[in-house]
Amino acid sequence: MANFSVCRDSCPTVKNILLLDSEGKRIAVKYYTDDWTTNSAKSAFEKSLFTKTQKINARTEAEIAMFENNIVVYKFIQDLHFFVTGGDDENELILATVLQGFIDAVSLLLRNNVEKMEALENLDLILLCFDEIVDGGMILETDGSIIAGKVATHSMDDAGAPLGEQTISQALAAAREHLTRSLLK
Repeated sequence: MANFSVCRDSCPTVKNILLLDSEGKRIAVKYYTDDWTTNSAKSAFEKSLFTKTQKINARTEAEIAMFENNIVVYKFIQDLHFFVTGGDDENELILATVLQGFIDAVSLLLRNNVEKMEALENLDLILLCFDEIVDGGMILETDGSIIAGKVATHSMDDAGAPLGEQTISQALAAAREHLTRSLLK
């Protein structure tokens, strides 16, 4: 247990990953700290962060900013705004690597059609990306192709059809079959 707390204190951590649209509205977000305890505090943070960064052209490469005693690395693609936030003592290059891994994974999963409607239609894949990149604030993976591969593996059922392409009856049948098999063991 002591080794885990030492690593947690010395390893780089992420406070949140945000994916907002071109109006600053939430598409997918994940917070890993209690710095923002309420949904209204989280929404206020997202809105003020968007307002501060919207006039900056972060389309060709990632930008870095200090915001409310946090380091924020961000990049805009089409009508999507990607953000990764860390504490003011975190390494900007590591946060930028996390951001790039997230962007690369989303690009692969959305087949380079990185735009709001495609992101909303594949929200499950984006949320799975969060889980493959960071766990409890600790960085797990930054390689976009590895992240996308793990997400694609998770989103396939036993029959090989992506979960998003199953009908409700197919999904229920698969769940029923899985439950039956687990009860018979």
